[in-house]
Amino acid sequence: MATLIELHFIHPDGSRSSGKAKTGQSLMQAALALDIDEVAADCGGLLTCATCHVYLEDPDPARAAALPAVSADEDSMLEFAALPRQASSRLSCQIPLTPALDGLQVRLPESQY
Repeated sequence: MATLIELHFIHPDGSRSSGKAKTGQSLMQAALALDIDEVAADCGGLLTCATCHVYLEDPDPARAAALPAVSADEDSMLEFAALPRQASSRLSCQIPLTPALDGLQVRLPESQY
């Protein structure tokens, strides 16, 4: 049974928005459901584009440790992100939401194109 967790988004202008999301879905799906404009998700989560690029810079080490490792396919696709890749760059379609990610902070890029 899915539970709800809180997600916090930091927009490029520094403003913040938060919302509840169901566990079991991807961070990308949650961002779309919460109308986060900075996540385009053109391929719908098929790992064939990089338009769901985000920066995961959560200050909580427990949440950071709960994130899945970057797969080889995600690593390759991140090279196609519109903005320069950073150490915290991830594709939100590859982050399944779990209860351990409750309170996750996500910094959004200025553009996906």
